[in-house]
Amino acid sequence: MSEAPAHTIPIRVYYEDTDFSGVVYHASYLRFLERGRTEFIRDVGVDQAILHGDHGFAFVVRRMAIDWLKPARMDDVITVETRPAELKGASMLLAQRVLRGEEVLLTADVLVAAVANGRPTRLPTALRDRLATSA
Repeated sequence: MSEAPAHTIPIRVYYEDTDFSGVVYHASYLRFLERGRTEFIRDVGVDQAILHGDHGFAFVVRRMAIDWLKPARMDDVITVETRPAELKGASMLLAQRVLRGEEVLLTADVLVAAVANGRPTRLPTALRDRLATSA
């Protein structure tokens, strides 16, 4: 799965994303990565609001491994790349990167688990099929 083309979204860094020195605060990257994962799921044709509202289904972050390599700064336009790396019965591993142009600023491996009504569940077949074809 790791050879799939990456889903990308551009994000401008605002003052609110930075610390006193104008460098992106480390926790702001978590929001950027979440936006990347959300847009990836949306672009494969999955409406998370309907899944959650009608079926109580959601993805929850189980584990993250993040390497902060270089800082982003106020007014930078960064790109968040999201690529499915592994699809299992009730979870999915996503490989994510944050770039400024071609320069890699951060890499992250994010394991998300499927839950329904707060309990672990297998990925629904239709959702699994859509995710598998995006890889």
